[in-house]
Amino acid sequence: MVQGRVCSQWGTLSNKGLSQDGDVMIGGLFNLYLMPSAIEQGFTKLPHYEPCTGLDPVSLKYMYAMAYAVEEINRNNSLLPGVSLGYRILDSCARYPWALQNALSLVGGDTSSCDLTATDNYEQRGEKAGVKSVPLIIGPSSSTSSKVLSRILGPLSIPVISYLASCPCLSDRLKFPNFFRTIPSDIYQARVFARLAIRFNWTWIGAVVVNNDYSQMSLQVLQDEIQGKGVCLEFIQTIRLENAESDTRRAAIRIQASSARVILIICWYTYVKRIFLELAKRNVTDRQFLASESWSTSRDLLLDLSTSKVASGVLGVAIRSSPIPGFGSYITSLNPRHHPDDEFIREFWEKVFACSPGATQSPSLTYSFTYAHKQSSQKASLPLCNGSESLGVLQHLFTDVSHLRVSYNVYLAVYAAAHALHSLLSCPDTVNPLRNYSSACSSPKHIKPVELLWHLNKVNVTTPHGEMFNFQGADIPAKYDLINWQSTPDGSLKRVLIGRVDGFDLHLNESAIQWSTGSNQVPSSVCSESCPPGTRKANRKGEAVCCFDCIQCADGEISIKTGSLSCERCPSEFWSNAGRTTCIPRQVDFLSFNETLGITLTTAAVSGVVVTTAVFVVFLYYRHTPMVRANNSELSFLLLLSLKLCFLCSLVFIGRPSVWSCRFQQAAFGISFVLCVSCLLVKTIVVLAAFHSAQPGSERLIRWFGPGQQRGSVCLFTCIQVIICAIWLSLSPPVPQRDLGHQGSKVTLECAMDSVVGFSLVLGYIGLLAGTCLILAFLARKLPDNFNEAKLISFSMLIFCAVWVAFVPAYVSSPGKYVVAVEMFAILASSYAGPPGSLLPPARTFAAFHSSTFRSAFLTLGAAHRNLASLTVSWLLVGLVGRQLGLRVGLQSVQTLTCSGWGTPGKQGVFQEGDVVIGGLFSLHYQPPAMDHDFTQLPHYKPCTGLDHGSLQYIYAMAYAVEEINHSRNLLPGVKLGYRIFDSCGRHPWALQAALSLVGGDSGNCNLTAADEEEHGEMRKKLDSRIVPVIIGGASSVTAQILSKILGPLSVPLISYLSSCPCLSDRQQFPNFFRTIPSDIYQARAMARLAIRFHWTWIGAIFQEEIRGAGVCLAFVETLRRENIVSDARRAALTIQASAAKVILVFSWYTDVRELFVQLDNMNVTDRQFLASEAWSTSTDLLQNLATSKVARGALGVAIRSSAIPGFETYLKSLNPSRHPDDEFLREFWEKEFGCRPLSTVASSPPSHAKISLQKASLPLCSGSESLEGVKNHFTDVSQLRVTYNVYLAVYAAAHALHSLLSCPDTVNPLRSYSSTCSSPKHIKPVELLQHINNANFTTPQGEEFYFQEGDILAKYDLVNWQSTPDGSLKLVLIGRVDGFDLHLHESAIHWSTGSNQVPSSVCSESCPPGTRKANRKGEAVCCFDCIQCADGEISNKSGSLSCEPCPSEFWSNAGRTACIPRQVDFLSFNETLGITLTTAAVSGAAVTAAVFVVFLYHRQTPVVRANNSELSFLLLLSLKLCFLCSLVFIGRPSVWSCRFQQAAFGISFVLCVSCLQVKTIVVLAAFRSAQPGSERLIRWFGPGQQRGSVCLLTCIQVLICAVWLSLNPPIPQRDLGFQGSKVTLECAMASVVGFSLVLGYIGLLAGTCLILAFLARKLPDNFNEAQLITFSMLIFCAVWVAFVPAYINSPGKYTVAVEIFAILASSYGLLFCIFAPKCFIILLKPEKNTKKHLMAR
Repeated sequence: MVQGRVCSQWGTLSNKGLSQDGDVMIGGLFNLYLMPSAIEQGFTKLPHYEPCTGLDPVSLKYMYAMAYAVEEINRNNSLLPGVSLGYRILDSCARYPWALQNALSLVGGDTSSCDLTATDNYEQRGEKAGVKSVPLIIGPSSSTSSKVLSRILGPLSIPVISYLASCPCLSDRLKFPNFFRTIPSDIYQARVFARLAIRFNWTWIGAVVVNNDYSQMSLQVLQDEIQGKGVCLEFIQTIRLENAESDTRRAAIRIQASSARVILIICWYTYVKRIFLELAKRNVTDRQFLASESWSTSRDLLLDLSTSKVASGVLGVAIRSSPIPGFGSYITSLNPRHHPDDEFIREFWEKVFACSPGATQSPSLTYSFTYAHKQSSQKASLPLCNGSESLGVLQHLFTDVSHLRVSYNVYLAVYAAAHALHSLLSCPDTVNPLRNYSSACSSPKHIKPVELLWHLNKVNVTTPHGEMFNFQGADIPAKYDLINWQSTPDGSLKRVLIGRVDGFDLHLNESAIQWSTGSNQVPSSVCSESCPPGTRKANRKGEAVCCFDCIQCADGEISIKTGSLSCERCPSEFWSNAGRTTCIPRQVDFLSFNETLGITLTTAAVSGVVVTTAVFVVFLYYRHTPMVRANNSELSFLLLLSLKLCFLCSLVFIGRPSVWSCRFQQAAFGISFVLCVSCLLVKTIVVLAAFHSAQPGSERLIRWFGPGQQRGSVCLFTCIQVIICAIWLSLSPPVPQRDLGHQGSKVTLECAMDSVVGFSLVLGYIGLLAGTCLILAFLARKLPDNFNEAKLISFSMLIFCAVWVAFVPAYVSSPGKYVVAVEMFAILASSYAGPPGSLLPPARTFAAFHSSTFRSAFLTLGAAHRNLASLTVSWLLVGLVGRQLGLRVGLQSVQTLTCSGWGTPGKQGVFQEGDVVIGGLFSLHYQPPAMDHDFTQLPHYKPCTGLDHGSLQYIYAMAYAVEEINHSRNLLPGVKLGYRIFDSCGRHPWALQAALSLVGGDSGNCNLTAADEEEHGEMRKKLDSRIVPVIIGGASSVTAQILSKILGPLSVPLISYLSSCPCLSDRQQFPNFFRTIPSDIYQARAMARLAIRFHWTWIGAIFQEEIRGAGVCLAFVETLRRENIVSDARRAALTIQASAAKVILVFSWYTDVRELFVQLDNMNVTDRQFLASEAWSTSTDLLQNLATSKVARGALGVAIRSSAIPGFETYLKSLNPSRHPDDEFLREFWEKEFGCRPLSTVASSPPSHAKISLQKASLPLCSGSESLEGVKNHFTDVSQLRVTYNVYLAVYAAAHALHSLLSCPDTVNPLRSYSSTCSSPKHIKPVELLQHINNANFTTPQGEEFYFQEGDILAKYDLVNWQSTPDGSLKLVLIGRVDGFDLHLHESAIHWSTGSNQVPSSVCSESCPPGTRKANRKGEAVCCFDCIQCADGEISNKSGSLSCEPCPSEFWSNAGRTACIPRQVDFLSFNETLGITLTTAAVSGAAVTAAVFVVFLYHRQTPVVRANNSELSFLLLLSLKLCFLCSLVFIGRPSVWSCRFQQAAFGISFVLCVSCLQVKTIVVLAAFRSAQPGSERLIRWFGPGQQRGSVCLLTCIQVLICAVWLSLNPPIPQRDLGFQGSKVTLECAMASVVGFSLVLGYIGLLAGTCLILAFLARKLPDNFNEAQLITFSMLIFCAVWVAFVPAYINSPGKYTVAVEIFAILASSYGLLFCIFAPKCFIILLKPEKNTKKHLMAR
């Protein structure tokens, strides 16, 4: 149960304070103590408040700044005259409850009790309490306290002015309407940090903040500012107040571990000191710190030597410092003896001088006597001061006034409150909407906070230092100092000013900065260094955008600038250089005579020609010998000739391909080889015919194939090939072509086969003849050896076919010039197979005739030939293994006017007398006269024609505003305002002439005669002698530029109502220019935002010559010149019609747009969406023009904000020429509107217009009943006053400036001497008026706040849409608004030009869908691009991607290139076609081998089986079966054991097989050698036991090799990620190439040895000689495995395994059929030959 007390407080805070009486009291709250007292919160009794301790001298200085400002104001006679200002200052003790308690004490007028009745008003509360209540509080210092107080005091409307609360959240006027501050919002501080980071390229920074509103809101603003600008925060470390010690330690550790070298710290200096101390312990001294204004000027940190190394180089933002004259003297004069009631100065005195100033108690003491007694007792030990103590000689933070920052903010806050009170207490107050006019004026005793709040909002003053000060909402304009902490010789740090911030401008002296590194080099702080040219950025997954890797551009791609996001692909004819920085032409590559491969092949070809020639000479020399004459020597010579041609034709393939070489090489190759093979075919037929003719009954067979028929056959076979080549080369010959498909720095120049059919026919015909020849030679192999050439032909054709079968896959898979090399290799290899195979063996037989000379010569030639062939093949294998918008704006030349004018333009105008006359310039006529520019006489001015109703309304808006001001009692009281309005006729010279007339007091010349003055009349003389101090005009931007430049030296202000060029915002060039229309910058931004919002990336633009525009990706820019408007409009219309842009932005005057629309209507172009500038977006003329309504419908426009002018419509309709006889414009309008002459026209017209009056004399006189009441036209339409309201505002701005200037005394104008007399209407200086226009800040009669920002006003626009009406015309519909940077749009209300609700599309290129990337078109705008599908292995998962991201190595892109999917594991499986085919072949081979084994087993007792050791035959069959079966191990998913077993099984099986063949060959040789005398015992040394042992030994060697290899470095299953594709091959990777090479090499060694032995044994008797079969089989075996090597190396993925299986099966089938097929043929089909007698026969 809590004790109940009615209207009483729980405990009482120590209410120490400083006060001074006055008529009006203001309150102050300061954190005077650093260590707030602990509050006991046991909740068992009332909280007990202990006094705060630790007096803060800095806050003490703030407090005395407030006291000093009040004293200064009280001495000022012009500010609050007759009113003394007082104050009550209390300590908030840096705690929210203390601040709230004391704030309520200040506004309630009581410290403890609340015994007030309900009837007590605000003033009576203070009277009852005995203490005056305050209507306003200056303070508190923290943002959180300010939020609390503003929320609590908000319902009471009590203003709170803070001097140190900078949280952006406090700018919200809806939440905090009573809050103000004299310190800039942290929004600007955060922007400065962002701009510094961007300026110094710091893209990777850390941040340390406190968990309070100040830090968190600043951080949030900073993050918003740096978003999208390439700056990232690596970490954000938060310090909690309750755990400050541990959190600061953790922050230091985080800074030490971070890679960011720039650290932003936004917190109080006490926490910064802890962080710095911790960093100093860790020796972290290389960080660059960015300091917020809360600690950037801390003396405690600057003078701390323990942290100086850490803090050196700090770059900080500080509150702008400013001096307060006299404040230093005021501070040093403070003394407890002079201020006995001041408890704070007494305490400070005791602390600084360590003495007691003596008794200080007085009757007026404001604090508790009990508390004072207690404090006095505690300090009784202090000695009494001797009186000589003074602050004047004290060097202390309290007395230091060199950099007044926060103190100056307090000073400003007091002055702001004083000016608001001054405005409130001034009488009468006719502009305050909160005060009843019938009530009495405010007095110091009757101040209502709500009224003071209203006046505080309107404060706009000049400080005693000449600085303009006003509140913008709750804020003031941003002004900061930029400071740098630099080392001093004593080790401490000093503050150095290095720059300033003024609003959005940052001025920085970089050369004065001393960085933390101690050098002048700007420290780097980036997550990733900027990518150099030749690379591109690749964002790291899951990391910030500032962290990326620099990936080198792929081959064929380049990047030419630093930090490229993507690489650009080179054109097909170009390739990237080594650095990937430029595209260079691709080098043309072909097989030339200069390179190693070309030289090797040329050498091989020439060697073949030489050898063939040598053989030809040998044959020619021995042409009469039987060996040469056998089998038609004529064919032998023809064969040698064709072989020579084959060698020579290969040379045609080398060199740069040309049209004729491409045709000739294939024809020469095809015809030469057909000639060669035809000779061999006819030779074989001759052999068969000769031996068959020896049989009974076949004697005449040879006659049918005599020499003539042989020649004819060769000729016939060759002619067929000639015909094939002729047809092919005539219809679709090969042509030299660059192979751009192959990616590389070289582009291959090759002979492209336009017709694959033709090439296939050439090869196929050669293959047909070769196959026929092979079959016939095989049939003739059993004929007697000494006279049988068929065996030699069989050998050669076997090699020939093996070479060309291997040629096909190698030819298809070889890249570039290696295709030619492969074809040459095939030509040479097959050609070399001819001479050694068919000619050298007969020569060796001929050596049996004991021709030793011939034998030695021929053997030498044969050895050389074999060596050369071997060298050629080796070299060939080595060669194969290793392969933006600019607009024209110009100022028209203005005639130089001396003291006389060349002619006088029409001087029509509207005038009204006044004490002060202001000028006006309006383009009242839109058809300027033609000027004679032949330069032979002075130009002749003719009157302008075509009265513009809009401009006519503008001049009467000016007249109405002047009339309204003259009726106002508050604005220019006692001063009558007049005007002089001239027509500028839409021409710059006219405008200049009229402006000079206005400011010079003369109309056309400066030598007026008396007669001239009489002619113009008395009133004209008065007006002409009166100069105007300000001009309202300049309807166009160019005119405004000319006038401002001319009038600038005279300091005559020019206020434009329609000039919106951004260039006019330059105060350096146009210091006297002002405008009441927003700058086109904001209009362009609004249009750009519309384009972005509706995704219009491709728009056209049409500009008037003097209008500037801005846009995004302009398809075209057309300029309309008014003097050539018809031709220019036609040209622009044709451009619009031809353009792909559907949205057209038009910046031009409505008359030019009308002509453009007429041209488009003639062309029936009605589907364009127009974006209208404010110059024509509200044109009634265009809206009501039915001829162009189809073209203009749906237009979307930016219009000047419309506003009403009360009473203006009545004023317009009351106009009548009878009441304004001198108004020539009204008269002209009247005649045009009513078709009659006003009654007063003739009588009142001046003589200068008599001629015009005579021209219109035909018009009847008006009846006098005519009135504008019923007239409805553009002139009388006041429903949407836009430019008219701008004119109205301009007049009021001028009037308020005049009012400020003519008010007396004027103590704030720096241009006026105080000793001079006050300004009077007759002595107005334009330079003084210019200053007052700059400072104009008022509320319009419509309640709108108005002021100039450097000549401009805030951007406010309407967004309008032109919509069709039932009658076919168009109407203006409001669809949105623009307020500053905010765009509010009601999209559903828009009617588009297409007539549908669908937003029209206008793009050069549609946005690239996912799976593609943008590729800019060369020479076109960035909005024009092609969408290129991402390459294999790359993806883009969003629309409009600039680049594609590569997938990780384990993944691949899907078909749409939109996602990375796991790569499918690929291997040669049993389920695919290739696997099934190879499996079938392997199983079939095993089955055939098993069948042969059964046949041999069944017939094991027959001579054929028993011959040559039947045991070895069965072992050979078993090994062949193992060879077939081992190939199956290569199929299927590789595993650890399958990888090991497949190579071991392959190697051992083949060694076992070849070992059996080798032993068989040795047995044959041994058997026949033992038959010779003296060699009988040879066979005993190679009996069955030795044969088995040999096979076992040879096989064991392979087993040993495999065991060592597989135990040390075996093959392992591995994914081949290097091959690019959607599949990743799982293969057995050869960890040791040496092991695999040894296995293959050993097999090759055995096979070569076997081939040599078998070749030596081939001459033994045929019936019992197995060596011939072994020779055939080993030839095939070696051919297969030689072709295997290049095919194995070049095959990708799983096809490597397929090639090895193919080689295993091909060689196994070759061995099986070559050795066992003849034997099975005899056993099964010719059993009569399976006898010992037949086998033993010779």
